[in-house]
Amino acid sequence: MAIFSVSTILIFLNILVSYRGFKDPSFFDRYAFQIDKVLVYKDYKRLVTSGFLHVGWPHLLFNMFSLYIFSGSLESVIGPVNFLIIYTAGLIGGDLLSLFIHRYHPDYSAVGASGAIFAIMFSAIAIFPGMKIGFFFLPAIPGWLFGLAYVLFSIYGIRSRTNNIGHDAHLGGGLAGMLVAVLLYPSMIIENSFALLVVAVPAIAFILFILYKPHALLIDNYFFKNHRPLTVEDKYNLNKRNQQQDLDKLLEKIHQRGIDSLSKKEREMLKEYSK
Repeated sequence: MAIFSVSTILIFLNILVSYRGFKDPSFFDRYAFQIDKVLVYKDYKRLVTSGFLHVGWPHLLFNMFSLYIFSGSLESVIGPVNFLIIYTAGLIGGDLLSLFIHRYHPDYSAVGASGAIFAIMFSAIAIFPGMKIGFFFLPAIPGWLFGLAYVLFSIYGIRSRTNNIGHDAHLGGGLAGMLVAVLLYPSMIIENSFALLVVAVPAIAFILFILYKPHALLIDNYFFKNHRPLTVEDKYNLNKRNQQQDLDKLLEKIHQRGIDSLSKKEREMLKEYSK
């Protein structure tokens, strides 16, 4: 890896910003990804700034080591500009998927460069599907197989929510990176079609599924503590809770910008909810 490569600069920025966050909690809170701050207060910079913060040294060092391992050969092939485009797409794409999945959890927050790192990793798989990937004691496997395995693992992690890992950011970032790589190098669609389909189709299918079946997400909250099936009463209460949160956002917007700031759709929602 070149001394002044984009990946080296990104590693330096991650360390610098994260260290500031370690020392200054107010700085950390000001730039971390938080649902309420983005959706209600429109603080969209957090979609980017949160990717340079980490919760501690182990989190930071593991992410930076992963970025170092996967970035060197990829940046030398695609160039610094395209590398930065893919990294940024993964950073934002991961947070956007988290934003959608946790849109009814206003206190949900997250930090870390994982979405961007998985964008680099999955874009490398799209360009070099035969590459071997292995971690520590695990044997190296073809890149496309690793991508498929991790997509399935991420889907399971998103639905089960049995740990504190941001599986949604990983999946969103990885898919964004792969899609941008294809846009930058459309010849990959023909040359590496098998790897692209094997990795991308399950991820896209899952995202489309939760768009139309949001209750399939068994995310830990008041109604999903034990991941039990929803009763009719649960569904009614969950719907009322979501409507109340939508109404609160509309009232907050009116408070900040006035009622004239509401769109036609928002006015109709306000009229309907007021009933």
